[in-house]
Amino acid sequence: MKILVVDDDTEFCDAASMMLELLGHEVMTANSLKQATAHMDEHKSNTCLIDHILLDFMLPDGSGLHLLDTLQGLSRKPRVTLVTGHPSVKQMVLNLTDDNVNYMLKPITKDGLQAALLIPKPSHPQKMRKASSSKSEVKRYFGCLVGESKVMHELYRMIERVGETSANVLLMGESGAGKEVVANAIHYAAKTAGQFVATNCGALTNDLISSELFGHEKGAFTGAVSAKVGVFEQAKEGTLFLDEVTEMPIEHQPTLLRALETNSIVRVGGVKQIPINCRVVSATNRTEAELAEKQVLREDIYFRLAVFPIKVPALRERKDDIELLARLFLSQLNEQNGTQRLINDQQLERLVQYDWPGNVRELKHAIHRAFIMVDPASQLITLPDDFSSPFSKKSTSSTNHVMAAGYTIESVEKELILVTLKELKGDKPQAAKMLGISLKTLYNRINKYSDLSEFNDVS
Repeated sequence: MKILVVDDDTEFCDAASMMLELLGHEVMTANSLKQATAHMDEHKSNTCLIDHILLDFMLPDGSGLHLLDTLQGLSRKPRVTLVTGHPSVKQMVLNLTDDNVNYMLKPITKDGLQAALLIPKPSHPQKMRKASSSKSEVKRYFGCLVGESKVMHELYRMIERVGETSANVLLMGESGAGKEVVANAIHYAAKTAGQFVATNCGALTNDLISSELFGHEKGAFTGAVSAKVGVFEQAKEGTLFLDEVTEMPIEHQPTLLRALETNSIVRVGGVKQIPINCRVVSATNRTEAELAEKQVLREDIYFRLAVFPIKVPALRERKDDIELLARLFLSQLNEQNGTQRLINDQQLERLVQYDWPGNVRELKHAIHRAFIMVDPASQLITLPDDFSSPFSKKSTSSTNHVMAAGYTIESVEKELILVTLKELKGDKPQAAKMLGISLKTLYNRINKYSDLSEFNDVS
C-alpha cells in the first residue's frame, strides 16, 4: 500500500514512516498543505497513485480538511485518516458524511496504525448504514456537546453568551465531567481564527512550566538546543485551555498573572516582550471552598481567570442524559468495529440508577467494557454486576458515611450494616465476619431495622 503522511511535525512523520515501513508499506511525507496538494496532483495524473492518507488536522498553511476537497470527483479516492492531538476533532469527523474519512488520536502506535489502515469489509452494508444513521440522530451542540437535560441547556446558554465575548472562563467540575469538551465548545462558539491549544498544568514540573507556557530561546538552559514557542503564542487569536490550573505551583502564578494583565509574555532566556491575544479557559476539579481554604490559587489570579465562571454539571445531576450518552457511546463502538451490538431497557435502567462518581468518563468506560463482554448469541452487551471502581469504593467508605452530632447509636449501627451488606453484595456470612458479630446477630439486626428489609431473606 502506498501511504502519504501529512504532518508539520517532522519527528511524527519520521516515527510514522518507520512504523508503516515495518508493516510493509511504501511511505511518502509532506509537511504542509502545499506539499500534500502537489502529491495529490501526481495522484490525479496516475503517476503516483496513493492508497491512504494520514492527515494532520492543523497544518502551517491551512486546515488539513482542505485537502479533502481535492478528493471530490476522483474515480479512485484514497482513504483518509485524520491524525491529531486534539480530541475535539473526533466529533468533527463523526459529523462528516463521507465514510472514506476516519480519525486517529496522537500518540500513535504500530497497532493503532495497522487498525487504521484496515479496509472496512463490504459484506455488511446494512450494518454500516445503520451505524451512520444512528449518529445523525444525536444532536451535538457547538460541534461536541451532547445532552438534552435542563442543566445542559443552561450550560449551552452560558457558552453561547460568553462565546460572543473574549472573557476568560474558569470551568469548575468533577473529574470526568467533560471540562475540556466544554472548553472546546466555547472555542467553537467564539468562531475565532486561531487554534484551540490545551496544556495540563498539573503534569508540568517546576523546571518546565515556564517554558511550556511562555516558550524559551535557544540556549536558555541546558538542553535548549533550539527556540520553542509556548502555548500562549500557539493560541494566538484562539483559545488556550489550562487544565488543572489550581495544581500550578503557587510560586509560578505571579508570572501567569503578569501575562494575563499585560497581554504579553517574555520567553525563558529572552528579553523581548511578545504580545499575546487569546482567550484563556482554565479548569479545576476543586470547589470554590477548597480554592479559598487550601490557598491553591492566588486571589488576584482567580479574578483574572474567572471573569466568567461556569460549573460543569456532574453526570448524576443530568440523569436524563445517561440513556442518550450510553446509546451514543455504543453507536460509536459499533461504527468503529463494524458491529451491531445492542443494549436493552433493563440495562439502561441500571445505568440511570447508578450515581457515576467518575462521571461521563466512567460511563464511557463501562459501555466499552460491556461492549467487549458481549453475549455472542444475542449480541447484547454484558454489564458488570458492580459498576463501582476501587476509587469510588474508597470514596464511599471514607467520605459518604460520616458520623456527626445527633446520630443515635441505632442509626450508626443500621448504617454500618447497610454499607457492609451493599459492599459485599448481600453476602451475610462475610458481612458478619467483617462486622465482628455472629451470623445470628446479623439476622436479628436485619429483622429489627425496616431499612434493611431488602436483605431479609433465607440464606
